[in-house]
Amino acid sequence: MTDRWRVERHRGPASAFHARDWPDPLVPTVWVHEVDRPALVLGSAQALDVVDGEACERSGVEVVRRRSGGGAVLLVPGEVLWVDVLVPPGHERWSDDVGRAAWWLGEAWAAALGPDAVVHRSGMVRSAWSSLVCFAGLGPGEVVVAGRKAVGVSQRRTRAGVRLQSALYRRWDPGALAGRLALGGEAKAALTAALAGAVHEADDAALERLLTGTFGA
Repeated sequence: MTDRWRVERHRGPASAFHARDWPDPLVPTVWVHEVDRPALVLGSAQALDVVDGEACERSGVEVVRRRSGGGAVLLVPGEVLWVDVLVPPGHERWSDDVGRAAWWLGEAWAAALGPDAVVHRSGMVRSAWSSLVCFAGLGPGEVVVAGRKAVGVSQRRTRAGVRLQSALYRRWDPGALAGRLALGGEAKAALTAALAGAVHEADDAALERLLTGTFGA
């Protein structure tokens, strides 16, 4: 890499991580986030009425909105790997093409996940649930392992640069996610069944391979 990456590890609530200010000036930065409480994170365009607020309150799940797009993600301590990468304009990893901007990060994750990992390099692949749930669809730069989605990616772009947000599940429980969404009983069961085998579970070794192999951490 032409620029050294600043790698930081943080533990705390998802709300604080999503609200966190970027470095000024922006330098190549990697944020590894570990949530300390459950959170249901909505994409920037999702309405709050997709959330079962009472179910979230009962189970202590905070509801958070991120500034990047996509569907809902349930973050539970110990069950998710979350890595954000901040890239300033002019960096070798920068791309003006929104569709291609995350390809390199997908390639880095694929290298960390092993030979069966494949980066999706074409347009959005939608399903019946993809507008509601992030891991029900497949977008540019996201990664599939043996037919199962492994890495979800979203991005936020400003004049300062781009924040690429990536997430992998250590443990995938679609029923827990469905239970926090404003769906009827039949719809919750259908979502749970549709996504039961849709996600590849990763481990911390993949994260360490990513940080060592790509970012020199």
